[in-house]
Amino acid sequence: MTSTNNTYDDVTMVVADLDGTLLHDGKTFEDRFLTQRSIDSINRMHDAGIKFVVETARPVSTGYSFVQKLPVDAVAYLNGALLDFNPVSSDYDMLTSPTLPKDGHLQKIGFSSKRACEVCKYLLEELPGMEVGIVMDDVRYTNFDVTKYWKTQTWRYTDFDDVPDGTADKLILFPNEEQWKRVGRLIPDDFDVHISEGSLWMLMNPQANKEHALSILADRMSTPLSRTVSFGDDLVDIAMLRESGRGVAVANANPDVLKIADEICPSNNDDGVAQWLRTICFDRPPPTWSLFTELNSFMQRHETHPPKLNSLSFLVPCRAIL
Repeated sequence: MTSTNNTYDDVTMVVADLDGTLLHDGKTFEDRFLTQRSIDSINRMHDAGIKFVVETARPVSTGYSFVQKLPVDAVAYLNGALLDFNPVSSDYDMLTSPTLPKDGHLQKIGFSSKRACEVCKYLLEELPGMEVGIVMDDVRYTNFDVTKYWKTQTWRYTDFDDVPDGTADKLILFPNEEQWKRVGRLIPDDFDVHISEGSLWMLMNPQANKEHALSILADRMSTPLSRTVSFGDDLVDIAMLRESGRGVAVANANPDVLKIADEICPSNNDDGVAQWLRTICFDRPPPTWSLFTELNSFMQRHETHPPKLNSLSFLVPCRAIL
């Protein structure tokens, strides 16, 4: 947290996680959903001139459909391994292609697939039978049936000798109880570990995380971190919440997240983010209204002697407002 301001007038960017935060729970991963109430609140906030960013551990295959429903200014997929600085210019094929667009609006933060295979083989030598895999270009190369966790994600069986060359986004591990006790000591130094929803281990490039993504995106949008608000619920969100000017945890968040949060809003199933956003956008006039208000005030000050249209005294204030 970089701000102690108790008002919300200075907020210029809001960042939200998806699962457990913006999305309602469902019986399965695929059943989780975004309510119209949340969509409407975020649109109202965006219309008031506040930028909106999604940061999610989801890949494009399961995150893109939610992003399309929202007025997003930027997106961090795969826990920050894929950054989209201009979502209106992106489509599904572009986001999942091994080739990045020349205009630079997408950025990957990963590691070579060769190195990924080396690590997977090493882990399986030490912990035979552990479920491991490589995520690259929205395909999961695994030694297990991915549909036991995610019904719709593309995957291929592998022994890690036939994975194509490329830039991998992350390694995924599902250790059992006994493997869990040992796997932490086996992680190579060139990877950081993030544990999602208490079961999925994600091994990432140390620069691929939500905190670093927040810093990059805020800088790209010329937004001071002190003027950002982030929402989250899971352990992978803690650094992001701490880095933001204000970190807000939903009421259903992991206890460790609740401990570090600046504020707590209602739960994801109660549209907690939407409820919180009312405090910063429902009473804030949209930018066009602010413009008219300032122009009206300017004209009232010159009511007795209205400025000529070519007068510098008129042009300079208008330019400042615009």
